[in-house]
Parts: sequence; C-alpha cells; structure tokens
Amino acid sequence: MHNNTRNSSIDHGTSSADPKLQAAAHRAIHHHLPPSDDAAPAEHPSNNLFLVNPTIDPETLLANAAENLASANEMAATLAFELDDSQRAIALGIQQLIELSSLLVDRAQEQVAPVAASVKT
Repeated sequence: MHNNTRNSSIDHGTSSADPKLQAAAHRAIHHHLPPSDDAAPAEHPSNNLFLVNPTIDPETLLANAAENLASANEMAATLAFELDDSQRAIALGIQQLIELSSLLVDRAQEQVAPVAASVKT
C-alpha cells in the first residue's frame, strides 16, 4: 500500500533562498545540460506531432515517399479483394489515387536526380 503522508522533517512551505544551494543547483544543471552553441533556440511549430528533419536532401525525401506510396498501394490492393463490390470500388479508387501520386513522385525524382545519360562513343 502506498503511503501519501508528507515527511514532516521537510518544510515544503519555504523557498530555497540559500545562495550556495542555488549556485550548486545552477552548476549541476549546466554541467549535465550544457547550453547549446545556438544562442537562439530553433523555432518549431508547436502544433506538429511529427517533424521531418530539415537537413534531409530532396532525393532522399522523394525516395521515402515513393516507398511509402508503394506500400500503401499494396495494402489497398490486398484490402480491395477482401471487400464487397461497393466497398471494393472505393478501395480501388484509393489505390488509383495512390498510384497517381506515385507517378508524381517518380517524376519529381527524375527532376531532382536525373538518370545519367549514356555516354556516346
């Protein structure tokens, strides 16, 4: 059983006004959490749950997007053939949107990292 009683030997109502204690706490914090090299903190939107690393190159981002779309395409195709006719049509429509998006990503990949032309001899 958990005891919720307060320790009477600790006075919780007083603030720690001891300058030595405050200085020691300050040193400990800076030792274990050193300040970053950046004087200004990086701004991140507070409403985003997930963020994409801004240092990743566009080619890598497009490659990952293409892989995600290929996986979603396979999942939609597998699901479509386990559904009734009306629901199957919706799933196949979703699969078609995924495939069209995949074509757009493939085209963007070609523009970002064009395939080397064959050398004429």
